[in-house]
Amino acid sequence: MAQRRKHGGRSWDAVLRPRKMAGNMQYVILLDILEHQFCSYFLGKGLTSSQWIDTCCIDKSSSAELSEAINSMFRWYRAAQVCYAYLSDVSENERDHYDIGSAFRESKWFTRGWTLQELLAPRTVIFYNCGWCETGNKRSLETLISAITGIEHLFGFEKASVAQKMSWASKRETLREEDMAYCLLGLFGVNMPPLYGEGGKAFLRLQNEIMKVSDDESIFAWVDDTMPNAIGGLLARSPAAFKDSWDIEKCYSLSSQNLVPPYLMTNKGLQITLCLYLPKRTRAERLRACKNGVEEQEINIPYTAFLACVRRGKFEMVAVKLAKHIQGREEYSRISCDKLYYPIDQVKGSLAERTIFIRQNENYIENSTGN
Repeated sequence: MAQRRKHGGRSWDAVLRPRKMAGNMQYVILLDILEHQFCSYFLGKGLTSSQWIDTCCIDKSSSAELSEAINSMFRWYRAAQVCYAYLSDVSENERDHYDIGSAFRESKWFTRGWTLQELLAPRTVIFYNCGWCETGNKRSLETLISAITGIEHLFGFEKASVAQKMSWASKRETLREEDMAYCLLGLFGVNMPPLYGEGGKAFLRLQNEIMKVSDDESIFAWVDDTMPNAIGGLLARSPAAFKDSWDIEKCYSLSSQNLVPPYLMTNKGLQITLCLYLPKRTRAERLRACKNGVEEQEINIPYTAFLACVRRGKFEMVAVKLAKHIQGREEYSRISCDKLYYPIDQVKGSLAERTIFIRQNENYIENSTGN
């Protein structure tokens, strides 16, 4: 059973030892009723196999059990015979979920991070309103749910690019910042131990794990319009940076063999081979560069780096802007983090395939060179 967590959710401890919550007895009684209703309905359907309720069947006092549950939850939902989604904010009196502004469309269930896997992983999801009346299922409401969530293919989502999957989580929320990364582990088929207290580093860890199993460069196709003048790496700070990446798809690379070369994280940053447009410099700029003892095409001029992905319906590859470090050969940072570029017919210069290092700046240092 999937229900939206209210007031922090019902804990394992609360189920086994409700007396400890005597100060919140009304809440305990309401949840007891909910769980009783669910179990009674479940048995009334003749389904006598195991029942699992996500909000109260995990002993969060055990770090080992919590880690196992977080890393296994997607697989459990995937293997479930049926998943029941209880929408407590949808009235029994609602007649047409398709109406603009309907309670179903506005349900908080569609805005929570953890419910994304509850929607995608199970083959069968049945929705219930606050009065435990069935209101439809994932198949019968497929078009409406796609419109609400932005997920075009509820059945067959595995084929979506990394950027598209991230976009599905871009407008969702979790109570803990770290959970915004942990709730996506199953969707990307990766595992990592939860470390509550690490904050935004959890999402960086998630992206590192994804890069170990995927060569999809759409993971770098994001924009952070909250920090337009920031200098950063190729990894995003949160799924919110992918809100406009719903139509970005993987494609062939511009490399010599049309294959995406492998990339990996090192102690010098992300080592990656990209096709760079090297900007042309004037004769005066080349002379000045020689006098200063640097190469003709060096620092202070933005490079255009092409990623192996495109926007659907367009024939131009997505690109980002990079700036070369003053010190450190072939070390770069991303600039203009608030934009993606499609400049293959507009950039003047020469195209070169280079293996470079892009250091991840977790704090996104403000710098005017990003303009």
